[in-house]
Amino acid sequence: MTNFADSIISGLEVKGDLAFFPAATFPTINPVHWLTSHFAVGGFSPLRRLSGMLTAHMTQIAPHNGFTWHPHRALEIYTYVVDGTLYHEDTTGGRGNIGAGEVQRMFSGDFIQHQELNRGDEFARVIQIWFAADLKYRGLPAHYEQVSLGAMPTRTVGDARVREIIGPSGATDAHVNARLTNTVVEPGGSTTAEAPQPGQDLFLYVVDGDGAIDLDGSEQRLGLYDVLLARPWATLPSLRAGASRLNFLSFFLPTFWPA
Repeated sequence: MTNFADSIISGLEVKGDLAFFPAATFPTINPVHWLTSHFAVGGFSPLRRLSGMLTAHMTQIAPHNGFTWHPHRALEIYTYVVDGTLYHEDTTGGRGNIGAGEVQRMFSGDFIQHQELNRGDEFARVIQIWFAADLKYRGLPAHYEQVSLGAMPTRTVGDARVREIIGPSGATDAHVNARLTNTVVEPGGSTTAEAPQPGQDLFLYVVDGDGAIDLDGSEQRLGLYDVLLARPWATLPSLRAGASRLNFLSFFLPTFWPA
């Protein structure tokens, strides 16, 4: 029987305490004319699964297209809209638009159907994150919530604004064993990646903008959809925004580092 809390990393060398991977390490696919996705975790990515997180990927949907009615079960799905607007409708009666800067959490319970559509005239770009729901919550009915990043409490790390989406102080009523933060650095500003706690590892995903990362005293370009992995005792690098705002997600997950 598959244990979805187990991690699967295949065909990717992850060694030491800190690993940085350019976006091109991971697949970008265009399965139909209206859809482009970059899979950092899940799908065809070498990071097949990380401690109960089944996927973390960017999906760009062309205007007047999208995912029509389809089912889910035993999942908690987070959708973070980076650009554009996504229309959501589900069989619990939930419906409405998710705008840029908003996060939706959908708990599928034993069964839910929903659709996600770009009804607008501009591209919609979203980050989708699927977790296997924690076993102790599997009996809960399907439901969803939606919250704006702007409404979340903010703390400062260097020049960055950090908001907790999932966690003890998180803005969502999560049913997963993880912590997730969103970090925004204004042009020219800098911050330091935050360390995971003992028993956790860090998966960091750049979702907007670009800049530079300081690795072992050498500054390297930091680009859209780049990935950083770190263990609790790693020396965490500084990250600097370039000419545009740098936006990244930090996932603090139960240990997934290869033995």
